[in-house]
Amino acid sequence: MTNHLAFMQRAIALSENGCGRTAPNPIVGAVIVDQSGSVIAEGFHDRQSSPDHAEVVALKIAGDKARGATMYVTLEPCNHTGTTGPCTQAIIDAGIATLVYAVADPNAVAAGGAAVLKAAGIEVIAGVGEDEAAYSNRAWLTKIIKGRPFITWKVAATLDGKVAAKDGTSKWITNEASRADVQKVRRCVDAIMVGTQTVIADDPHLIPRDGLTGHNPLRIVCGTQELPQGAQVFDGAAQTKVIASKDLDVVAAELLATGVNHILLESGPTLASAMLHACMLDELMIYQGPALLGAGKNFVADLGAITLDHAMRMPRVSTETFGDDVKSVYRITNE
Repeated sequence: MTNHLAFMQRAIALSENGCGRTAPNPIVGAVIVDQSGSVIAEGFHDRQSSPDHAEVVALKIAGDKARGATMYVTLEPCNHTGTTGPCTQAIIDAGIATLVYAVADPNAVAAGGAAVLKAAGIEVIAGVGEDEAAYSNRAWLTKIIKGRPFITWKVAATLDGKVAAKDGTSKWITNEASRADVQKVRRCVDAIMVGTQTVIADDPHLIPRDGLTGHNPLRIVCGTQELPQGAQVFDGAAQTKVIASKDLDVVAAELLATGVNHILLESGPTLASAMLHACMLDELMIYQGPALLGAGKNFVADLGAITLDHAMRMPRVSTETFGDDVKSVYRITNE
């Protein structure tokens, strides 16, 4: 019996190589398996190096071996002509016998690929590894469904939730290993966002400090305060977009217009709390250093909760440690 899930999990892992490199397109991975159960080709979408979708990347590698084979792909193959032709036609032309996909395409422009493949006589199996693939591709799926990019709120705080001491000092709450992990996260998103107050107070560069060269995430600065012309965010290391508004409806529209899928929010508590209250945040990623301050700046402003019944509850997605630091990721449900 074919282990469809194992091959799909490989495709999901491949797709994640495209994180931060595919916007406005989704991350997608593909694996082609011959009739004996051997992998003959695989690929993922990397828009920065090629317009080819994952399916086409894998099909080009497989060549004639694709005829009669099974393809595993994390997202339903597209059925429209954009920068490239429809993946459905490429799959049909290659002679793929069975197509296994994880997540149905919610984009009305590109959906319908499964029906086209079935009509061409290809066996189609849907929903294999759906939950895992949907989580992996959550940024693009959120953008398509909610009409705005997926936003992860990144915080470095003490155990009592302080992001700075009473005198304003904040370097460093977390250790070097945690800070190195943040650079990996930065490299995997499409944009890094802060408020104007953060630029004025901290003069951040907002460039991944990982020693790698190439494309850097878009830098987004939101707010109405005047920014110093010599701020680091205005150097040539990456593009910078300033959204000179406090109206979050305007901000949401401007963010969607950038075409990015995934934004890492590294702002102070004022902007972050306003976006949280407006249901614009999807995920909290908090790094906690083993320290207590008792006084200082909280990472979140007053949300109006009077009793525990009013608390915002967030399901935990994952937890890992970096020395004595703890990194936890929570899904923000706004419930």
